[in-house]
Amino acid sequence: MADSTNHHHHLGGASTSGGGGGDDGGGGGGWSREQAERLLPIANVGRIMKQILPPNAKVSKEAKETMQECVSEFISFVTSEASEKCRKERRKTVNGDDVCWAMGSLGFDDYAAPLRRYLHRYREVEGERSTAGGSGNNNQGGGGGGGGGGGGRRYEHDDDPAGGGGGPSSFKFDGI
Repeated sequence: MADSTNHHHHLGGASTSGGGGGDDGGGGGGWSREQAERLLPIANVGRIMKQILPPNAKVSKEAKETMQECVSEFISFVTSEASEKCRKERRKTVNGDDVCWAMGSLGFDDYAAPLRRYLHRYREVEGERSTAGGSGNNNQGGGGGGGGGGGGRRYEHDDDPAGGGGGPSSFKFDGI
């Protein structure tokens, strides 16, 4: 596992318990504008959280803000590790393979394997789309990661996706 403390970018450590902020995606109450821009939109975070909960369950604003900070920090953490790899290799573009490598390097092996499977499938589908569209632009080099703000993609836990075998590494990626 790599020493991630050297290139870990903390989002700020500001308290999220202050007033302000809403479901406009701006972030928690105690965040500066710059810090809030580094966070995923809170409405998206809430939607993702609700997907796994029973239909009648509610999620508090505090829970959404806490998760928003956690996932944003996690993305920054993994991206920083991938970026450091690219810097050492004198490359300027972080691609999906770099993100998968960083996940494994940081000890998230249970998630790196299904992410690699997703990336492979994503590239296959994108290749088919570009071939069918006649553009000839087969973007096999970068691709990537997916998700971000939704776009109809759903990530669901599954017992055996693509030969997974259960547990936290088993995900079914729908909507590609």
